[in-house]
Amino acid sequence: MNELSHEEQCRQIVQACHDAIIYSDRSGTIRLWNSGAEQMLGFSAEEAIGQSLDIFIPEAQRARHWEGYFKVMETGITRYAKELLAAPAIRKDGARISTEFSMTIIRDGAGEITGTAAVVREVTARWQKEKALKLRLAELEKQVSGG
Repeated sequence: MNELSHEEQCRQIVQACHDAIIYSDRSGTIRLWNSGAEQMLGFSAEEAIGQSLDIFIPEAQRARHWEGYFKVMETGITRYAKELLAAPAIRKDGARISTEFSMTIIRDGAGEITGTAAVVREVTARWQKEKALKLRLAELEKQVSGG
């Protein structure tokens, strides 16, 4: 039996994951883009690697994103390692999707921050169902109150 190296096992796990796994360096340049990211966002790894995270961040959210990103790079602290952050994203075809992600800070052997890794899941369908339920609930409450 030919056993895979630990590094090769990790590479295969990352590539096979259906969630997007994206690693970006300190400047916000994409350095890793798995097949889940390709499927979710529509950019191939070849198209995404070397590009800014801006390729999928909606323009209206970019200033806020970069403020938070560089604060994490400076402080080494993020609450999104344990909490999910909900954020919109833009696919290559221009479609807007809803996502949730967690991120972790990546450090080198000397403990210096080299970037962040994010695990991103598309939640558009769930978000649309929740929105429809909230609208229906509001309609029912209006009917009950005689409105």
